[in-house]
Amino acid sequence: MKPKAIYYDILKYQQKNLFLLKDKFDIAVLNDPTENTDETLESVELLFAPLGFQVDKAYIDRCPKLKVIASNTTGIPHIDKSYADKKNITVCALHDEQDFLETITPTSEHTVGLIISTLRRIPAAHNAASSGRWDRRPWGAPKMLSRMTLGIVGMGRLGRQVKHIMNSFEMTVLFYDPYVKGSEKDLVTMAKKCNVLSINAVANKETKGLVDLEVLSALPKNAIVVNTARGEILELNALLDLLESGHLWGAALDTIDGEYDMKFNDNFFTSRVATYARENDNLILTPHIGGSTIDAWTETEERVIKKSIEILC
Repeated sequence: MKPKAIYYDILKYQQKNLFLLKDKFDIAVLNDPTENTDETLESVELLFAPLGFQVDKAYIDRCPKLKVIASNTTGIPHIDKSYADKKNITVCALHDEQDFLETITPTSEHTVGLIISTLRRIPAAHNAASSGRWDRRPWGAPKMLSRMTLGIVGMGRLGRQVKHIMNSFEMTVLFYDPYVKGSEKDLVTMAKKCNVLSINAVANKETKGLVDLEVLSALPKNAIVVNTARGEILELNALLDLLESGHLWGAALDTIDGEYDMKFNDNFFTSRVATYARENDNLILTPHIGGSTIDAWTETEERVIKKSIEILC
């Protein structure tokens, strides 16, 4: 008998991986976790956990036969791993797959794209040109990348990948990560030297609010800030204040604190950050698409499916 699993359509797995799932598991396909029933949860052994829905103690307790929680993500803020561990439930995600993740590069590529797009204000220039204003004079960036200094916050996998790419632009690259040899000793001191600040750290108690008003204010005038890590690392209101004042040239955010809340989209349109982005040219927002390439989706989905198969089949 095949192990029972729950898959949610909002995950949008690639067809190849859905075939693999259906071959190895007795799958209940629901739209999202709001469609769960006690009957379905009572028999499930494998649960695929979408971001935005909390697999917490109450959720886990409804699944007495649960053995594996799967998520093709590096971060697992939506899963109560401590409680899962207590219940001897394996969390199959990508947080402990460093060798595999070294081959997955779209988030670092997106970071570089946002750095260039912010510096050159490419979205705003496109909007102007497509509206009939063919004039290059308003779009002069402060400097060439080769004459700028990049500061990377967090020298893990993403930080290393960003450094590798940006070295090809002949940028001076500094980094702050107290756990990595060669780090700048102090984030504020590093910020004073940087024209570009790229946030690539993991989110934890140490990094929450790490890039705060003191750090952002230390950046030279006309610096830019890019966050493709986690929203809670950056003090968003401090960033917006410095954009509004003209101290910062621009910023790009692929992640915003609170985005995993189920009701995030209900109020996002009227939020300060979305309003500012609509009304100004110097803030780019992308909806956490850093890892969004079809090959990356396919490979990360397949990875957690195969890990689950090894445990259950």
